[in-house]
Amino acid sequence: MVSIFSYDFMIKAFIVGTLVSIITPCIGVVIILRRLSMIGDAISHNSLAGVAAGLIMGINPVLGAIFFSVVSTLAIERIKKSFYKYSEIAIAIIMATGIGLAGVLSGFVKNSASFNSFLFGSIVAIEDFELKMVVILSIVVIISIVALYKELFYITFDEEAARLAGISVKIVNFIFMILTALTISLASRTVGTLVISSLMVLPVACAMQVARSYKQTIISAVLFAVSFTVIGLYLSYYCNLRPGGTIVLIGVIMLLVLIVAKTCFKRVRRKIVNQL
Repeated sequence: MVSIFSYDFMIKAFIVGTLVSIITPCIGVVIILRRLSMIGDAISHNSLAGVAAGLIMGINPVLGAIFFSVVSTLAIERIKKSFYKYSEIAIAIIMATGIGLAGVLSGFVKNSASFNSFLFGSIVAIEDFELKMVVILSIVVIISIVALYKELFYITFDEEAARLAGISVKIVNFIFMILTALTISLASRTVGTLVISSLMVLPVACAMQVARSYKQTIISAVLFAVSFTVIGLYLSYYCNLRPGGTIVLIGVIMLLVLIVAKTCFKRVRRKIVNQL
């Protein structure tokens, strides 16, 4: 049997998959703790519209996805100001806009196969330009997350306290939303725009079952995400499966296992305590 690393496209897939698996949960932890899980779906649908626009204009689809993702992120922040007491409605509005644009623009795409590859991901079809883009932007995201670790921690749990502590909440929120847009647009090529929010949520959900602190949650989420990606790529290669869907299903299975194991552990511990 030919080794999985005998092919250049699989080496690229592992590099891109690992990088995306590192930055995605870092963003996902903050999003979930701020109860904004659906923002991934909203931005991903707009990134899909960007993919269609890129294919229509003859430019790299990932560039189109990045542009539309950033614009949709800024739009969410602007709309939230108009609905201060119901800020979550901004996510629904942008999601609806993305779905509509993607539906209309997809009708003008001549090469439907290229467009469909972004729906569920095509990590094994990564081009050299996209590889370089993922590496550069991943480094930017990682450095930014590390540099803003303290600020994001404060803002995630209490924005008012963060303001009192002298943190520029608006600027940090703006930077974080841009990082979120970049992360989602990059991941659209790996797991696909329809399942990117799953990659942001599942590793974090698994981490929350075992971690006991904010830092532990981030580290555990990254480890889970990288594990899901590596195992998913191996299974997709040897079992001839779609990589994006395989990675997500592995995450779902792991989450179910952790929930069952944690529930059983609590029951056993409760019985032991009662006997004592």
